[in-house]
Amino acid sequence: MNGGVGVARDSLEGLVLGDAFGQSWFVRDAEAGERWLAGRVLRPGPWKWTDDGAMAIVLYEHLVRYGEVREDALAAGFAAEYARDPYRQYGASMHEVLERIGAGEGWRAVTAEQFDGQGSWGNGAAMRVAPLGAWFRTDLAMVVDQARRSALATHAHPEAVAGAVAVAVAAALAAAGRGGPAPSRPEFLREVAARVAPSEVRTLLLEAAALPAGTTVRKAADRLGSGWRISAPDTVPFALWCAALSPDDLPEALWRTVEGWGDRDTTCAIVGGVIAARTSLSAVPAQWRAHTEAIPARRP
Repeated sequence: MNGGVGVARDSLEGLVLGDAFGQSWFVRDAEAGERWLAGRVLRPGPWKWTDDGAMAIVLYEHLVRYGEVREDALAAGFAAEYARDPYRQYGASMHEVLERIGAGEGWRAVTAEQFDGQGSWGNGAAMRVAPLGAWFRTDLAMVVDQARRSALATHAHPEAVAGAVAVAVAAALAAAGRGGPAPSRPEFLREVAARVAPSEVRTLLLEAAALPAGTTVRKAADRLGSGWRISAPDTVPFALWCAALSPDDLPEALWRTVEGWGDRDTTCAIVGGVIAARTSLSAVPAQWRAHTEAIPARRP
């Protein structure tokens, strides 16, 4: 299936930009950080992307090559990228997972053994998946299936899969709505939740949809979490709530998202990938793009 290559590339570029922007806001001086954020003072460049961007690039290149998710090849691709550059802020469990897959162990056994046989419920499958949603945007059943497959290559826990499905569906809806009016925040979040299996992720998406219109970002982060636990339930509902606040204004959405602090590179990566699937990066200031580490040329 050829899919939406150009739209998926827009989503990838938004994801990488969001990742790098969010990562730049891990500042040592919290009080100064609050002042800079209140004044919307950009952090100095260059902004380096993290494991969010690294794994999203692998997933996008995989889709360009195969047109679908092939779990064995995708897991091998993630492991090869990790071996090439393991210093991209990978989560603690992913070091072991990707090292073992790279050494030749089967991904199914490796991922299933994590966390006493439960598998990882981290946000790593969700953080990278937006370009996949954009790619398959015309077929939501395909989006759900392919997102699930992409998640299982590294994350066996149902909550991690639910988080990946939610982000992929959100990106697909955003991409499919290009050129038309954006849905309301509750409508968008409920439509995403309708495609997610019963889970904590789904429950919190519906809670996010029910938050009053005047809810502040900090209040939403308190209610939903903003990635402090690095889990899919703690990350995805908040990130998609933020994306739904400013669906046609990527820079504004990223400023709002980082107000929640938490796992800000990942929440901003998700927001960037979803909104850019709808808007591209055409309205992103040139300075932001100049600050952001470039996506490397396609690799075999």
